[in-house]
Amino acid sequence: MAEHENLVSSTQIIIKDALDKLGFDEGMYELVKEPMRLLTVRIPVRMDDGTVKTFTGYRAQHNDAVGPTKGGVRFHPDVDEDEVKALSMWMTLKCGIVDLPYGGGKGGIVCDPRQMSIHEVERLSRGYVRAISQIVGPTKDIPAPDVFTNSQIMAWMMDEYSKMDEFNSPGFITGKPIVLGGSQGRDRSTALGVVIAIEEAAKRRGKMIKDSRVVIQGFGNAGSFLAKFLYDAGAKVIAISDAHGALHDPDGLDIDYLLDRRDSFGTVTNLFEDTISNKELFELDCDILVPAAISNQITEENAYDIKAEIVVEAANGPTTMEATKILTERGILLVPDVLASAGGVTVSYFEWVQNNQGYYWTEEEVNEKLREKLVKAFDNIYTLAETRQVDMRLAAYIVGIKRTAEAARYRGWA
Repeated sequence: MAEHENLVSSTQIIIKDALDKLGFDEGMYELVKEPMRLLTVRIPVRMDDGTVKTFTGYRAQHNDAVGPTKGGVRFHPDVDEDEVKALSMWMTLKCGIVDLPYGGGKGGIVCDPRQMSIHEVERLSRGYVRAISQIVGPTKDIPAPDVFTNSQIMAWMMDEYSKMDEFNSPGFITGKPIVLGGSQGRDRSTALGVVIAIEEAAKRRGKMIKDSRVVIQGFGNAGSFLAKFLYDAGAKVIAISDAHGALHDPDGLDIDYLLDRRDSFGTVTNLFEDTISNKELFELDCDILVPAAISNQITEENAYDIKAEIVVEAANGPTTMEATKILTERGILLVPDVLASAGGVTVSYFEWVQNNQGYYWTEEEVNEKLREKLVKAFDNIYTLAETRQVDMRLAAYIVGIKRTAEAARYRGWA
């Protein structure tokens, strides 16, 4: 929990700095430093052996001054109140960065779906929707997939909400299967957004993705799609990792081979004897480093050992504040998580728009609109960082919080 508390406090520090630079007063900071709502629920679930187990779930809504809140639901044993709060704040920033009419939300359930049957996961998913139903909906708060949740879980949640609402409500949730109103391109949108951020960062450093040496920490949903995109674009993915270790080949790994062998939770290194540690992974000589796993991975202890010229954060909060300062001082271009991983919420927004219209786009249209939004966002943040002589993270927070702060001011909230 201390780690998550640190994520909240470090986020608050940067938000305060961003608001100060925008000229907002202390009252605005007091409004946005914590979520406006945080619901804690207890969910009884009948397990396959006939016993009833009660799970704890959360839903945080950071700020709805701009519009409905939006954010994923994660199923993980380490979920806690502070993590959900921090993630909801980052979602507000992401939505502001890519100019979406949303505030940030986030949800989670303390559980380990890897130790549960599919029927138990379904009952838990439906129970969660019933528990939070009063504060969510297509015009209130729109959930989406996150860690250890997927399109099937979103389908169960949508079905449960539609039963309660007594009409079909595809716009209640995003990340659904295509046949239930999901969007083309949604499953790989987060990874594609990271690729676009890598392309834009590489351009600023006079590089091309083709033949660049890339290290990716994480081989789950985002990390594996990302590895595939970069591999197909001609990059040399020289290392990937999962929870059990890392694989390294200076000539480039065969990503298609690894994808064929990874399990549904992104594990593949347990099939190999010759592995390296997570610590060694971060010290590899490469052009681009992509932390795509968990938070607090690049710290002041290892920031001086990083040899990459570009670091692009695909995970949530992988770099500490102290490490951000060290990397920036060393001339490493750090693309922050709230910019690099904004592709998922952007295409979730497209899905919600398509649900509201009842008119659906091709994957080419979705990808074109995604690229347009993310290239514009990257350019805005990079230019602001250069102009104001601040790091990319602070520049992203300035852009990200401005929309919410202005909307709150116009509403008379602060």
